[in-house]
Amino acid sequence: MITSPADTLVCDTAQIAAWQSDSAYNYNRELMAPDINILKWFNKWFGEVLQKIFGSSFAEQYSDLILICIAVVILILIGWFIYKKHPGLFVHSRKNALPYTVEKDTIYGVDFAKGIADALARQDYREAVRLLYLQTLKQLSDEARIDWQLYKTPTQYIYEVRMPAFRQLTHHFLRVRYGNFEATESLFHTMQSLQDEVKKGGVI
Repeated sequence: MITSPADTLVCDTAQIAAWQSDSAYNYNRELMAPDINILKWFNKWFGEVLQKIFGSSFAEQYSDLILICIAVVILILIGWFIYKKHPGLFVHSRKNALPYTVEKDTIYGVDFAKGIADALARQDYREAVRLLYLQTLKQLSDEARIDWQLYKTPTQYIYEVRMPAFRQLTHHFLRVRYGNFEATESLFHTMQSLQDEVKKGGVI
């Protein structure tokens, strides 16, 4: 029985090598993401610009420093822009500080006796309470019993005076001024009595 040799496929390595070297058959290039580093590209481009303007030696020596300065300037401009748009973000707030209206609650240049009398005449006990408390702060400041400052809160003065009468007086003031507590004639007279105790020195 005569048999013919089996058909076999022969790999033409030369043709395969030719195809591999031909860019027209490089289909993988469309699937691969380009390996581009924006920072490196910008650094290279900036260095080339400096070389054209100042020469290669200057570019090699100062290109990194110039890039850092530019970045700092950009950050400063961004910070300035944010500050202009939202200045409250840069204001330091004191921990547990009360919303104290320092522009209005000053102790200087105020005729407290007349102001209190006018407030009582029109039955504005809220204003009378406010002026009475500020009058007390003025007296304590004049006697050097407190270090009055415009930015300080009433609570801070409690730690300087350390008197039960002054603590109660401050408590009443804060409830009326910031707690929407109703100010009455009775409350005003109570605060007057406490003020008299503070003037006398009270019980420490």
